[in-house]
Order: sequence, then C-alpha cells, then structure tokens
Amino acid sequence: MVAMTVAHDAFRTDAAPLLDTLAAAHDLLLIQDLDGVCMELVRDPLDRCIARDYVEAAAALGPRFYVLTNGEHFGRRGVNALVDRLFAEPGQARRQGAYLPGLAAGGVQWQDRDGEVTHPGVGTDELAFLRAVPAQAAAFLRARLAAPPFALPAATIEDLVGTTVLDNAVSPTLNANRLHQWLGGDAARYLQLQQALAGFMDTLLQQAAARGLGASFFVHYAPNLGRDAAGHERWKPAAGADAGTTDFQFMLRGAVKEAGVLALLNRHYQRRTGHCPLGEGFTARDAPRDPEALRALARARFDPAHMPCIVGVGDTVGSVRAADGDRAHWLRGGSDRGFLQLVQWLGEDFGTGNRVLYVDSSGGEVRRPGVDAAALARCRRTPGATPWSALEGITDADDPLRLDHVFTGGHREYVAFFMALAQRLSRRDAM
Repeated sequence: MVAMTVAHDAFRTDAAPLLDTLAAAHDLLLIQDLDGVCMELVRDPLDRCIARDYVEAAAALGPRFYVLTNGEHFGRRGVNALVDRLFAEPGQARRQGAYLPGLAAGGVQWQDRDGEVTHPGVGTDELAFLRAVPAQAAAFLRARLAAPPFALPAATIEDLVGTTVLDNAVSPTLNANRLHQWLGGDAARYLQLQQALAGFMDTLLQQAAARGLGASFFVHYAPNLGRDAAGHERWKPAAGADAGTTDFQFMLRGAVKEAGVLALLNRHYQRRTGHCPLGEGFTARDAPRDPEALRALARARFDPAHMPCIVGVGDTVGSVRAADGDRAHWLRGGSDRGFLQLVQWLGEDFGTGNRVLYVDSSGGEVRRPGVDAAALARCRRTPGATPWSALEGITDADDPLRLDHVFTGGHREYVAFFMALAQRLSRRDAM
C-alpha cells in the first residue's frame, strides 16, 4: 500500500494540475537552478543558449522568482553573457532589467535584475586566493596531459585546457566534459583524470590552509555521491556512458544551495514585511552547516503568517546503491538535493504546500541517469506499481526526498510550463 501511495502521489508528469495550483497561490516563491533546467546541458559552458521567451517570463514573474545556481552571473562563462546575446544593443539587458536575479556560486554571489553583483560575506583575502586558482589549474592540467599515459600534442592540450578550466570569479572550476568526450570509451584513463583533478583540488585546500584560510573553502563535485563521515563530498567515478563527476569546483565554505534558500527567504520577507527575520546582514555563509539546523532556524525565525509557497526546481539529484561488506546502502547526492530537501521540509513544517520539481536533463550532451518516461507512465496507470526502476540512479524507495513532479521532456517542457505560469500570474495581477 505504501508503494502505491508513493507512486501515485509523487513523480507526477501531468503539468496541468500543477499549473492550476501554482497560478492560484496567494504568495509564491520559485527558486530555480539553471543549467539543465532552463537550458540544455552542454560540454562547454560557452556553447549554452537561453531562450528570449524564458528570460521575458522570468522578468514577468518579478519578485516571485530567484535563481540558485553553482554557476556564476558575470564573466566570460556567466549567464549574463547569454542574456546579453539576446539583445541587439550593448547594455540593453541592463536597461530593461532583464538579468536573472538571485544567488550564484552556490549562494555567495548576489545579483539583482539590473545586473548589480555583490559577494555578501566574502573577504578580500578569499577573493585574492580564488583569482589565482584558474592559472594554477591550467598549469596543472597542461602538465598532466603532457605526461604519460596521455602525452598529447601541445595544440590538443591547449584546446582541452581552454574548455576545461573555467575562470569563474568565486567558484573556479575544472569541467571535465570535454575530457570525457575526448577519451571516448576509455574508462580507465578517464578515471585517472578524475583522480588527478580531485587530487589537484586537495592541493588547493592545503595551500589555503597554509595561508590561514583553512576554514574558507571546500570542494564541490557535480554530480556527487553525497558526503562522507567527515562531511566531505564524494566524487562519482564514471560508469559506462555515465561520466560521473564532471565539475570539480573550488568553492567558498557556506556556498551551498540549501543555505541560499534561507538567504533568499530572508530577502523575500524583507520585501513583504519590511523586516529581515535573520537580520539585514545575513548571508549564506552565516547559515548552519547541518541541514536539520537550517530547518530548525527557519522554524524559529520565520513568521508562518508570511511564509510563501516555495517551488524548488532542479535537475541534479542522484542515488546509487553501494555495498559495504555484506550490507548494501544508498549513496545519495547531487548539487540540487540539499536545497530541494529543505524546500520539502519547509512545506511540511509551515503547511504551505511547497513543490519539488525535477527536470530530466539527461538528453543533453552530458550523460547522466535519465527518467524512463514510458515506465513511469505505466507505473502511474497501474495500482500497486512502484516507480523505482523508472528513476534508477536518481532516487530510491527509501529516499527522504520526494520529487513531486517530473518533467520527462527536459528543459524544453519545463520552459513551456514556466512561461505558461508567468502568463497566468501576469493576467491575474492585471485584474
């Protein structure tokens, strides 16, 4: 009986009832990831495209909408550059307030609609350390690819370095998508590269500690296999067509999306009530590290009378069965898992009917577990059926996170839904 309830009350795929519910919400706050959600996952961030209609719909949603991403707003690989390309004149996006507002770099880079960017809670010494990371990463990768077993020509190395080293301002990243593509099916050599990239990140942490910044940074792996007993993220080895961890991000401690949820809620309350429940200077870096402590802080400080219906939207959630001797257990991770789980908890605690939406991004250039849409549809039509085989690699029967709605059609289906929601709310506002 439990399996039937799970199968038919979660993992819905018919967007019409969801659209009706959200369009009728008195106070709505939509918090959304970007890559894989509103645009296709690609190997090189410079190849990303964002739809003009989506950007206009985001503007129409106004203060109901924030982004929450591990990417960044500005810079050569920032999302603002994608928005700028949609306009004929330089500066037009800024003049029209067309940039996507919210938190980037996991929660430490704030931007408003006019493209004004700040880094709340980040010190100048931390920024200086981060600025030096891309050059170090490029030198490391050149040396690694020039040595056996790779021994690549210089021109090939420069091409791969140019697409792998992402010079983000506060989340410098080694993106291994092109490396995985270049190696093709050679899993053993790609695994060697993954190990080398993880080792380089450990070296950066050691350098930071030597400069008195040992508490400033952590390494984020995307996708990942959750955290170990010490609280460090586990990187995911490639398996078959699944590239495993492709993003090795050097990030500021506290820059986790679940902390960003509280920072965004604090701003939402300020706009609605004129009061910041967590204080005007609160940042994601001030938030507790423990997920249950985040939940408790929200319960203690946010007035239930003003808690909105929160919609969390992401695409990076994973669950892998692992063996520990004779005992099998689940390794659950993904860069969107934490913030989606907090959204779910807050809905339970405040009775606001929050929704967790999952976008299947497996159809892009980056290989990752996907939803078996046909199997999920059969499950929903069959009383007593369970959905787990349709969601293998994403979630499991014991997973505390439940995905209320699944966009099996990927970012295109989600963007169409997003635009329809913005249109419905705009009509309601005009009445």
